[in-house]
Amino acid sequence: MSNTPYPQSYYAASANPVPPRPALQGEVETDVCIIGAGYTGLSSALFLLENGFKVTVVEAAKVGFGASGRNGGQIVNSYSRDIDVIERTVGPKEAQLLGQMAFEGGRIIRERVAKYNIQCDLKDGGVFAALTSKQMGHLESQKRLWERFGHTQLELMDQKRIREVVACDSYVGGMLDMSGGHIHPLNLALGEAAAVESLGGVIYEQTPAVRIERGANPVVHTPQGKVKAKFIIVAGNAYLGNLVPELAAKSMPCGTQVITTEPLGEDLARTLLPQDYCVEDCNYLLDYYRLTGDKRLIFGGGVVYGARDPANIEAIIRPKMLKAFPQLKDVKIDFAWTGNFLLTLSRLPQVGRIGDNIYYSQGCSGHGVTYTHLAGKVLAEALRGQAERFDAFAGLPHYPFPGGQMFRVPFSAIGAWYYSLRDRLGF
Repeated sequence: MSNTPYPQSYYAASANPVPPRPALQGEVETDVCIIGAGYTGLSSALFLLENGFKVTVVEAAKVGFGASGRNGGQIVNSYSRDIDVIERTVGPKEAQLLGQMAFEGGRIIRERVAKYNIQCDLKDGGVFAALTSKQMGHLESQKRLWERFGHTQLELMDQKRIREVVACDSYVGGMLDMSGGHIHPLNLALGEAAAVESLGGVIYEQTPAVRIERGANPVVHTPQGKVKAKFIIVAGNAYLGNLVPELAAKSMPCGTQVITTEPLGEDLARTLLPQDYCVEDCNYLLDYYRLTGDKRLIFGGGVVYGARDPANIEAIIRPKMLKAFPQLKDVKIDFAWTGNFLLTLSRLPQVGRIGDNIYYSQGCSGHGVTYTHLAGKVLAEALRGQAERFDAFAGLPHYPFPGGQMFRVPFSAIGAWYYSLRDRLGF
């Protein structure tokens, strides 16, 4: 039996203890079989269990093995493409509903943490940092846009004000979102999994779905068992492989790299980020960073298209960290890892149904921590027959990558090169 351990990340090294979860042997019956125990699957499971469904989750590796347990740990509102882009794409009526949902994911995370007493170092406050006056202009219009949808916990910061919250000389200003924030992402997933089990849900680890038998009574086949269900939710995201071929064509796994310093000590940590907010800059290929509960700096950035693991992550990310914080030049890096997220051509999430009973959500395009929690709620609503919010997402247009799966990597890399060049040249 295969046993896939967590990658050697800071999160895995500092994870809360959890019970072993066996692989599925034999046949089980359930109302809903969820494929994937990341945030999308766990959030769906919780909402369904709270509404009386019988739920079984199959996970190819371990809870939170994918992006849910490897990301930068930042609670960032809205979607990878903001509400104004959605408005231009689908019109004001549909965009209204999606706009109202754009800030719900963060609220769901906080509700879960409070209700199920999840220990995941939750801290409030996220900063968008502008490197140019053009980016500052974008933040000003973003604030107006978000406020139109009732989101008011925002403060624009000039150069003097941003220096009070980030000890970095590169920024001309920024925006503080107090409903943003940060968490230990793997511990959030593990806490949600424990909540699922406390409500009677069952999670099988080391249990990849190898085939979905479609039809009136769908069956998920695994190496040593099968799950008969009324409904299936496909929540594998960047780790789904070719299990559902029609989803694979419209998305591309991408890698992002993260490093974590040794513990910095209270004093040095406080000089870098005095209020313990998390930060991301406004570049197309952005850098993001924050402090951990034990006062290390987590710093991430860069995108590797097609999800190859780069040979030396530290060599890619450390220079970015030192550009922001040259005072860390003698600090040791204790952890470096990569994780995949799923990119769509539109950068909007893909939500839909295959036949009558297979539902899916994927393609958060790097904005997954909040969106996946909302997606779980929206999928659970659809299974209960309340499909208005589900339909708003399902109605977003999606396109296959040009040139199919063979050429999607070079095309996207060229696009990213173009945008990063624009960032560097400041236009």
